[in-house]
Parts: sequence; C-alpha cells; structure tokens
Amino acid sequence: MRVLMRGNEAMAEAAIRAGCRCYFCYPITPQGELVEYMARHLPRHGGVFLQAES
Repeated sequence: MRVLMRGNEAMAEAAIRAGCRCYFCYPITPQGELVEYMARHLPRHGGVFLQAES
C-alpha cells in the first residue's frame, strides 16, 4: 500500500518504525508537523510523548 506523507510526517513514522518509544520536544515552527504526528501516533505504539514548556 502506498501512503502520501509530508517530509516531517515521514520522518516521524520512520522513527516509530525504527523503535523510537520516547520523544521529548520543545515545539518550534519548522517542527510543528513532526510534533503533532508524534503526539498522535507514538502513544498508540506504547511510546511516551512529552512536550516542554517555556
């Protein structure tokens, strides 16, 4: 099956498939899509997502 993704989404999906189970971030504009994707999908795979605040 083919899936059309943006670059940041593809990078996040690759990280999850490679075994990433923890993602800690401080959101900035260029990473917006990456942060949103990891927040939605990482917990579904038994991972932990933690967003820092200023």
